[in-house]
Amino acid sequence: MQNAVPYPIESVDNALRLILLLRERSRLGVAEAARHLGVAPSTAHRLLGMLKHHGFAVQDGRRAYLPGPVFADLGLLAGRSGPDLRTVVRPHLERLSGELQETVHLAVLQGTAVRFLDGVEATHGLRVGSRAGMSMPAHCTSGGKVLLAQLSPAELEVLYPRGLPAVYGPAVEDLATLRRQLTTARRLGYAVNREESERGITGIGVCLHDSTGRVRGALAAGMPTARCPNTRIPEVAAALRTAAGLIAAELGGH
Repeated sequence: MQNAVPYPIESVDNALRLILLLRERSRLGVAEAARHLGVAPSTAHRLLGMLKHHGFAVQDGRRAYLPGPVFADLGLLAGRSGPDLRTVVRPHLERLSGELQETVHLAVLQGTAVRFLDGVEATHGLRVGSRAGMSMPAHCTSGGKVLLAQLSPAELEVLYPRGLPAVYGPAVEDLATLRRQLTTARRLGYAVNREESERGITGIGVCLHDSTGRVRGALAAGMPTARCPNTRIPEVAAALRTAAGLIAAELGGH
C-alpha cells in the first residue's frame, strides 16, 4: 500500500495519472480519461489539453489522445508494447533521403504547431537543414497542413478560434483560404508548402497512419525551390506515400 501524500495537489495528481494512463493504454479519449479520474469530461479535456500543450500528448484525426514526443524524449515508452514511432520511421527516412536526394522529416501535430520528431538531411551543398526538435506553425508547413487536413471543420474552428496567427510573408493568412488548401490536400493525398515557412524552400508532406487508419504523424520532404519544379511534386509525393504505406504495415495497430 502506498503512503499517503502529505500535501496533495489534485490537478497535479490528475495530470500525472493521465500521463501514466497514456503510457499504459497508448490511446485515450476524453470520456475514458474522465471516468478514470472521476472528474467531469470538461475537466479531463482541459487536463489533456495541457498535456498536449507541453508535448506529453498529441491528437489523432478521431480526437483521441496519443503519447506525445516528450514520452520518447524522456524514454517513457521503453518497455511499452508496440513499436516506437521514431524507431520504425528512421530507416525509411534514411532511405527516402537517399532516394530523393533531399531532406526528409517525421512530424506530429501539437495544437496549432507541427513538431519535427526526426529528420535526415540531404547531402547536397545547397539543402534544407534538419529541423528535428523544432516546432513551427502548422498552417505554413506541408506536414502541418496534411495533418490539419485530417481534422473536422469543427476541430479546425476550435484550433483557430481567432483566425490564423501572422507568420512569414507568403503564408496563408485567413482560415477560409486554409480550408480550401486542406480540401485540395485531402483530394491529392499530399500538401505543399511553397516558400510559406522559409524563402526559397518548398515542402511536400503526406499523412502517416498505422494499419488501422489512425493518424500517427506526417512524412515531409523539404528542398530548395530551384530543385522543385511543379512536375516534380507528384513524384516526391508518390515516394512519400510509398514509404508511409510500408511504415503503416510495420506499426500495425499499436
